[in-house]
Amino acid sequence: MAEPLAATTVRRRSWSGWKFVGPFMGVFALVFLAPIGYSIYLSLYRNRLIGGNSFVGIENYTQAIQDPQFWSGTGRVAIFLVVQVPIMLFLALLVALAIDSGRLYGKAFFRIAIFLPYAVPAVVATFMWGFMYSNQFGLVGNINEAFGITLPEPLSANLALASIGNIVTWEFVGYNMLIFYSALRVVPASLYESAEIDGAGAFRIITAIKLPAIRGALVIATIFSVIGSFQLFNEPAIMRPLARNVLTSDYTPNMYAYSLSFAGQQYNYAATVAIIMGVITMVIAYVVQLRGTRES
Repeated sequence: MAEPLAATTVRRRSWSGWKFVGPFMGVFALVFLAPIGYSIYLSLYRNRLIGGNSFVGIENYTQAIQDPQFWSGTGRVAIFLVVQVPIMLFLALLVALAIDSGRLYGKAFFRIAIFLPYAVPAVVATFMWGFMYSNQFGLVGNINEAFGITLPEPLSANLALASIGNIVTWEFVGYNMLIFYSALRVVPASLYESAEIDGAGAFRIITAIKLPAIRGALVIATIFSVIGSFQLFNEPAIMRPLARNVLTSDYTPNMYAYSLSFAGQQYNYAATVAIIMGVITMVIAYVVQLRGTRES
């Protein structure tokens, strides 16, 4: 009788853990795994004029790989990633180090002031910057009229991506600053005291203590920024009415997928584009994580 009782006890204990994680697993499967599975299902079919929705295998993926509109948008966000993300993270790190140094007067005010743009909804921020960028009724136009000059149009073909990068940087510097500053606050003060006793200057303390200590935070912020760059949608989509010839429907991959799905009714191909972009984002984020966590 002892063995069946022990087996029943073990069985009950093994199921007790699932009672706690079961609700989470159910929600996770419903809101994460199910949409991915449905997107993969859609990407394997194509809606034809004759025959309706039919299985086509990897034909949609082959079409996407050969699609110049898709790759032009992907190249655009890749440039955005390479240029904008380092600038944004550098500014956030610089502000975090300045606030953490203890030499900045009113650091609480500056911390809130730098973080405040992140609290502004992305739609509101984009409308605000779009108004300033306009050379007809906005800040640029007012400056041109007041001083009799002609400033470069921020939403021209050559400057549109930089102008969008400026908006994103303004929005997320404070967010990344808070990540870095939080990591700096948990660095033991004894390390700074030992470094000062050894005669280390402020720059040496930053490079030898602070930056290595927040390496994990730097990696996390970089991964978030990579994902955010490939998800670029709000800013160019909202400002598109101001520069339709520049901010086209395929300006970014997300805009392209949105246009295919809601304007072109090509749900299957839109799902394919979304899946490919998800894989590209995942691979790049994983590479960043591997390089960031690799021991020196």
